[in-house]
Amino acid sequence: MLRHLFTLIWNRKRSNFLLITEIVLSFFVLFVVSSLLVSSYYNYRQPMGFDYTNVWEFDLNPGQDTASRKETLRLLKQHLRATPGVVAVTHATHNSPFSFSNMNTDQFRYKGRIPSQTEWYEADDEMARVMKLNVVAGRWFDRRDENSGQDPVIINQKLADELFVDEAPVGKYIDDKSSSKKWLVVGVIDAYRAGSDMAANEPALFYRRPLEDTAKSKYGYDGPVLLVRVQPGSGAILEQQLVKDIKQVSKGWDATVNSLEENRRDKMKIVLTPLTALGLVALFLIINVALGLFGVLWYNINQRKAEIGLRRAMGATGAGISKQFLGEMLVVTTLGVVAGLLLTVQFPLLDAFGLGTEVYGLAMLATTVLVYLLTAVCALQPSRQAAGIQPAVALREE
Repeated sequence: MLRHLFTLIWNRKRSNFLLITEIVLSFFVLFVVSSLLVSSYYNYRQPMGFDYTNVWEFDLNPGQDTASRKETLRLLKQHLRATPGVVAVTHATHNSPFSFSNMNTDQFRYKGRIPSQTEWYEADDEMARVMKLNVVAGRWFDRRDENSGQDPVIINQKLADELFVDEAPVGKYIDDKSSSKKWLVVGVIDAYRAGSDMAANEPALFYRRPLEDTAKSKYGYDGPVLLVRVQPGSGAILEQQLVKDIKQVSKGWDATVNSLEENRRDKMKIVLTPLTALGLVALFLIINVALGLFGVLWYNINQRKAEIGLRRAMGATGAGISKQFLGEMLVVTTLGVVAGLLLTVQFPLLDAFGLGTEVYGLAMLATTVLVYLLTAVCALQPSRQAAGIQPAVALREE
């Protein structure tokens, strides 16, 4: 049966070649779209690495007050920690979770190993408590780092895997490109996906800012941003009180407050916009491919009425005719899918999008299933139409 189908396909190789080409191009485009959508969904399913609930972000604006900024911020943090309903306070950089700012570098090295672009942050001793970070090896920053004479850093598991491979990172030193500066790894956290729910788990590193150091960042510009963990159920009353206290203690600084949950929702709206556009593009492509396949199959059946009528006159059943057309379409689809897989398998080999092998594999599987399902649905009605052709009618028309 299969040999007979290949013979029929070869006899109509010109039209089938065009059909296979359409399937290959559709497979390629669907694979690209599927890779991005699967990657976003895969990232969405990964742990964030921190708890953003009940955390408020205070973006402070000192205005023209520059002379007393350090002392004012120190007093503010002390006052906020002493306020009932406040659990912990940390001084963050502007690349706080779900912000539209990020800082990255490629300077870190260990034994010649170079990780991918690494997101870096400044953190004080309270950040682990505020964000409920999960330390999986070593420890978080504390007073032991105060006069140690070292530059301590904490990395996430992703960076540990890329830099240290099978070595234990805690207690090891990483350096920069010129080997002129060294940092001591004192701890490892499991993950830190601060960009959004769809952000990948990129390598991350945290420099230590001493608890009392509230001055301008020594690694770059840093406006006053405080992250405050509050008791569950805290609402507008506590928020208004904290804003009022900030203005009183700072003698006029402005304060804008948002919860990290609100920031997360705002960021998701921005992130989902291109993903929705990709979904619409994929849907538009599927509809066009379906219409094209349906038209080609319908045209082929009308061109082969004499063949169908002759087979029916020789005793072929309607179900047999229908299976033949479905079989031909599935064989043609298989040829197109194999060619499409040979083309798309180059993406993980070349790491074209920088996605994981698992993502590429899932995208290929999803695209293959979608193409087979699409062609089967498109071939179903024309095949039933072919099965309903009566031999007398078909031969008389010829």
